[in-house]
Amino acid sequence: MTENTDYIGYIGTYTKGESKGIYSFKLDTTAKTIVDIKLAAAIENPTYLTISGNQQYLYSVMKKGELGGVAAFSIEANGELSAINNQAVEGSPPCHISVDSKNRYVFTANYHKGNVESHNLDSNEGLVQPAVSSIKHVGSGPDPRQEKAHTHYAGLTPDENYLAVVELGTDALISYKVNEDGTLKKASLLPIKAGSGPRHLAFHPNGKYAYIMTEFSSEVIALNYQPENGHFTEKQYISTIPEDFKENNQGSAIHISKDGRYVYAGNRGHNSIALFQVNEETGELRFLEHTSTEGDWPRDFSIDPTGKFVVASNQESSNLVLFSRDENSGKLTLLTSDITVPYPVCVKFLEK
Repeated sequence: MTENTDYIGYIGTYTKGESKGIYSFKLDTTAKTIVDIKLAAAIENPTYLTISGNQQYLYSVMKKGELGGVAAFSIEANGELSAINNQAVEGSPPCHISVDSKNRYVFTANYHKGNVESHNLDSNEGLVQPAVSSIKHVGSGPDPRQEKAHTHYAGLTPDENYLAVVELGTDALISYKVNEDGTLKKASLLPIKAGSGPRHLAFHPNGKYAYIMTEFSSEVIALNYQPENGHFTEKQYISTIPEDFKENNQGSAIHISKDGRYVYAGNRGHNSIALFQVNEETGELRFLEHTSTEGDWPRDFSIDPTGKFVVASNQESSNLVLFSRDENSGKLTLLTSDITVPYPVCVKFLEK
């Protein structure tokens, strides 16, 4: 059996300028290059994507005129996307989307509406149904950009019993119990440091630790997770930018290596990825280094399925950047930065 050396990835974009929707690419791990970039699906503002556990379906946030919602696609053998259906309602589209491992539910967070929604899926055909829960958050924070709730992330806990929802506008991490019918029931709320603007969350593979990236204070928050009740507790705040960097910076994505040893956090403004080492005993982080993203406004990045490469997306300079990743040290080395994709936001890989 020959080892797979090519992996298919997808890029969600803002459809302005030359961008037409979702783009696909191939990562050739032997040649250490990204090739075959093409439009996979024409759709408006598919800024965030998620792929089903069985690798058969891709779900995207979407805009359709004055409507916003979720689009479902089947993933063909060659990586091409075929539209299945969509659910769109009046108002702004969501900014984040995730799916459970059994392809039963899709969850969205909506920055502009300040709400979280859950949709049931037809697991046989990938169809997305109308929302069964839509919960609007209320409140505000001290930063002028926190004039109301701005829900930014909604992803399942490792046990998939709870949905962890990050509220940028009200500085909170909210847990919802996921009922069998896909509806959501609030379980707990953890207040986050006022004005920090929590944005995205990543779980450690051991299921006991989680990490939040803050947008306004440019910090990673290390947390303990209690699976028995869905509660979180704070352990540590650590900066993602140098102490002497005084220009505008907004934290973006956060991801963790599959072995749980390293956490990576994106900085828009400083235009870098910060690398942290995880203390396996405590879950706390130690800063190691910054790596330039060789472009402007790194919105997202992704570790490839082999763990040996990282692809970053610079939204405002419209380029992807390919790094090799040392699995032992966690450190990134630039391979190429001249891969053009218009206004890239989200990066996702097929696992096979």
